[in-house]
Amino acid sequence: MAVDLKRMQKANFVDEDKYELITIGRITKRMVTLDGASALLVRFPVGASVTEDAVKTGILDTDMCPMPHVAYILEGSLGVRQRTGSEEEFSAGDLMMLPPEHEAWTVGDEDCVFIEFMRGTSDVYNYWPEH
Repeated sequence: MAVDLKRMQKANFVDEDKYELITIGRITKRMVTLDGASALLVRFPVGASVTEDAVKTGILDTDMCPMPHVAYILEGSLGVRQRTGSEEEFSAGDLMMLPPEHEAWTVGDEDCVFIEFMRGTSDVYNYWPEH
């Protein structure tokens, strides 16, 4: 299927017929897809973690998340620990980039909500801005 990169496209995370719902234990992901781009609206509810919701339930067959992520935090906070022991907390307004092999969990008494970017400008349009 040919991708028409000269026309505008739109998707949203609100209308149920416009996104694919992915559930990993208590963690929910709403995935929207455009020609050449996709994004996820991810919600980690209070108490959710990769270990409790993906590893112990058997969804992941490893002890840590094996995937990389680039995301913008909209609400709440997410704690992340890499296999190396390095640990960071990401909160509303932060842009996070996580390499594979990490654990993540909600921090505090508020759900953590973020938008994860799967594909987009640089890889689709071969556009790399120069600063």
